[in-house]
Amino acid sequence: MKVTFIGATHEVTGSCTLLEVGGRYFLVDCGMEQGFNVFENAPLPVPPSQIEAVFLTHAHVDHSGMLPKLCKDGFKGSIFATDATCSLCDIMLRDCAHIQMSDAEWKTRKALRAGESAVEPEYDLDDALRAISRLRRCEYGRRYQVDEGVELRFTDVGHLLGSAAIELWLTEGEVSRKIVFSGDIGNRFKPILKDPQTVDSADYLVIESTYGNRLHEISGPVDTVNELAAVLQRTLDRKGNVVIPSFAVGRTQEMLYALREIKERGLVHGHDGFPVYVDSPLANEATAIFLQCDPSYFDEEARAVLAQGVNPIWFDDIHISSTAEDSKMINMDPTPKVILSASGMCEAGRIRHHLKHNLWRKECTILFVGYQAEGSLGRSLLDGVKKVKLFGEEVAVSAEIASLHGTSGHADQKGLLDWVSAIEPKPSIVFVTHGSEQSCEDFKDLLVQKGYRAEAPYSGAQYDLAVGQMTVYAEGRRIDHSRTRTGARAVQLYDKLIAAARELLRLAQACQGRPNKDLAKFTDQIRSLIQKWQ
Repeated sequence: MKVTFIGATHEVTGSCTLLEVGGRYFLVDCGMEQGFNVFENAPLPVPPSQIEAVFLTHAHVDHSGMLPKLCKDGFKGSIFATDATCSLCDIMLRDCAHIQMSDAEWKTRKALRAGESAVEPEYDLDDALRAISRLRRCEYGRRYQVDEGVELRFTDVGHLLGSAAIELWLTEGEVSRKIVFSGDIGNRFKPILKDPQTVDSADYLVIESTYGNRLHEISGPVDTVNELAAVLQRTLDRKGNVVIPSFAVGRTQEMLYALREIKERGLVHGHDGFPVYVDSPLANEATAIFLQCDPSYFDEEARAVLAQGVNPIWFDDIHISSTAEDSKMINMDPTPKVILSASGMCEAGRIRHHLKHNLWRKECTILFVGYQAEGSLGRSLLDGVKKVKLFGEEVAVSAEIASLHGTSGHADQKGLLDWVSAIEPKPSIVFVTHGSEQSCEDFKDLLVQKGYRAEAPYSGAQYDLAVGQMTVYAEGRRIDHSRTRTGARAVQLYDKLIAAARELLRLAQACQGRPNKDLAKFTDQIRSLIQKWQ
């Protein structure tokens, strides 16, 4: 009875964990690595054909995106997930396959011109369809016997429609253990979805740490509706467009929920019937799934709206753009409007076209509603860059750049700690995963301070659940980025910068109770430093 950590160890993406029970193998998540990766992942120690089943926490690509590759390589078992997760995977895995095939086609054209061999996609649409056919729909709260000595239950954690913590009861011979995988834990007080539910017991816990060393600016309910209405009011008054880079699944639907309420309450004056365009084929498909799903997935507020006969994420003056031609026509129309388009970090997709048409216009607003990773175009815009290159053309940044508070889909450090604290008695050990190197280590250290036994394993580490000890120790194998444009030196220096910022935060937190004069002086010094480097 063993657990082997494969992906999302000291990194945020590529979630994948292998379980061995009675000589049989199971996976929890099979995600795709995205963005800048620091460490190498160990390969699966067994061929995919020997894996009995996959237990999927939710549909986001960093948790599900390699399921088609797993099927391509021989996996023939079942993929257990909640009903909504299965529905979302139906569209997201097909979308991933199309991206893989398009990227391979582009790389092949480039390779052939250079006299090199064609590039094969990681997987294709047929592989995605095979993965989709293996999905098995499950209910929240029901305990399933999925194999001899393996029982499963999904618990709603409020991160995404259908997202879940996975509780597993494992039995091997006379030994029984319970291990819990948190998946991605959602933020409280979010629209549409319920607040994260907790689990009451675990011998072992595997928990994410995306925000393991960060606190959200606002810890309580956030008035997103009125904050968004204010942005709309001043932008439409200027006769400009509000362009919202938005993640297709989850964040787009939250924005539609807020826009429906704004229109319903008449919070934007003088612009009755302002149009809203949803320009993302994936977002449009995801919205349809939200509209069709069981109302029990929604929070009390959303269900109350439904009970009044009102669709919570639909309204008059909404326009769906399906084709590329539809997308082009949006910027041909001079009417001030709201444009929701993917991707959320402006790294690809139709949003880059909308930025090209609107960034240079001072009357417009680019409104960010989600986390912007370092190195992304979205982060550059938030950091105040004056010019960007889009489609080979330099575009001046004259539009207003704004962001909404409280839109994160992840629990912060306090939220994670509260979730762990609900498990009584304390788990024998807590494994901290799915966070940056610093975030993993910081959250692990915090748990230790709180009296927990905690580890932040690297890829390849193996733990024997029956006897309660590490059987394979693994060290992080850093990827050599010296030949990349970022460079190893730059990565090292950036890590040092972040570490120094964490030290500053810890120092500030330790200042509670000091004289007001000292607090004011320290605050002024920090603000002066910020202004110097903005």
